[in-house]
Amino acid sequence: MYAPANPGHGGIPADLRKKVHPTLTKTGFKDVVENISQLIDKLPEKPLIIGHSMAGMAAMKLLEMDKVSAAVSIDGAPPKNVFPPLTTLKSVLPAFGFFSSKTYYMGSQDWYDKCFFNTLPLSERGNAFESFAVPESYKVSRELVLNPFSNIDFGKPHEPILFIGGSSDNIFPPSLTTTLANKYKDKKSKVDLKIFQGKSHFICGEAGWEKVADHVLEWYEKL
Repeated sequence: MYAPANPGHGGIPADLRKKVHPTLTKTGFKDVVENISQLIDKLPEKPLIIGHSMAGMAAMKLLEMDKVSAAVSIDGAPPKNVFPPLTTLKSVLPAFGFFSSKTYYMGSQDWYDKCFFNTLPLSERGNAFESFAVPESYKVSRELVLNPFSNIDFGKPHEPILFIGGSSDNIFPPSLTTTLANKYKDKKSKVDLKIFQGKSHFICGEAGWEKVADHVLEWYEKL
């Protein structure tokens, strides 16, 4: 199992909030995909790749690039050629920094509470923020919506892909996850979808994450 840090993202969240990684603001979505692609090229065989949120979109791109044996996109971001719902635009607009003098985005506790931790008990949200909240490069978000690299060819034959969404995700709602799954058009290529009830965008960290992991494992073993 490999879990590489994206360029400019390595470190402990609390430390990264105090001092932003020196290469963070230079990192774009293309850099994230290339970083994972280079790791895959060193492996003895194509792997199953699992990505959440922006990395869910990276999983879709690596699938298109024929780098994987199968892919799982969990609460994945949409590609450039899929217009997101209004709820998504409202949630992610600050992460683009179009009207900010800063070079990176650091969500507030309130933003995380609304967009990530909305299904957690109030008493747990502070600790979740301290443990997981990190700054993000504006370049990543901007490349997702402005760079042609972030388009997906939905008509191309591909290896199996599983889309997982949370019914209470306030960033990428289940309607978007369903739309992404339905975009794939090759009839001979396997596309599956699973929506977990009561799960937020923090689906991989909140209580019950084991059920999500078990579903992924069971799906992959049946391929």
